[in-house]
Amino acid sequence: VGGTAMYFKALAQGISDLPSADPATRAQIEAEAAERGWPALHAELEKVDPEAAARIHPNNRQRIQRALEVWRMTGKPLSAFWADEQGYMGGHASWDAHSLAGVPWPVISIALAPHERSVLHRRIEARFDQMLAQGFEEEVRRLHARGDLNPELPAIRAVGYRQMWSYVVGETDLATAREKGIIATRQLARRQLTWMRQWPDVQWLYSEDGVDTNYQRVIEILKQTGKIV
Repeated sequence: VGGTAMYFKALAQGISDLPSADPATRAQIEAEAAERGWPALHAELEKVDPEAAARIHPNNRQRIQRALEVWRMTGKPLSAFWADEQGYMGGHASWDAHSLAGVPWPVISIALAPHERSVLHRRIEARFDQMLAQGFEEEVRRLHARGDLNPELPAIRAVGYRQMWSYVVGETDLATAREKGIIATRQLARRQLTWMRQWPDVQWLYSEDGVDTNYQRVIEILKQTGKIV
């Protein structure tokens, strides 16, 4: 799960000290993949880093490439960097007093979401329809017309883009692309909520309560934690 949640976690706990990408190593991995296929490289990853391989799909070439790149550059499996990060793949130490990253401020976790899942689903559907009304199809058609993009790229594999790309290239109709895009967005939202519920000491606000109620709730949380009087 990426996006805002990962940015917040990086601010609160820091991120692994992973090496920067190396063009030469990546080019070598790409060449091997072209010859042997990504599933074969995934099998190689299983030998050197079984934990990472268990978490990475055999067709997820971006993550396979990164895991092998880290191993070849450092001799250290990617899963070891995850362990160093103290909870990247699950299980969070408390950051009630100060963050694990050593930043000079206390961290208060506040999450906002609809209380009822049906509300979230309606909003997701409305948002996707708004995207379509505002030219989402035309945007993806322009991206396809560039000629230098393909459906395996991370940007095109993103939720919504992947489904609309399938429609633009004639693999499905618009109604099906819309339905699959909405379903994929719901699945992403569920994963995000599940991930956020694992945060220590998280305080939940509910969008149905309105701005004024939630504002007062934030003030109460800050008073309870001693951040304001």
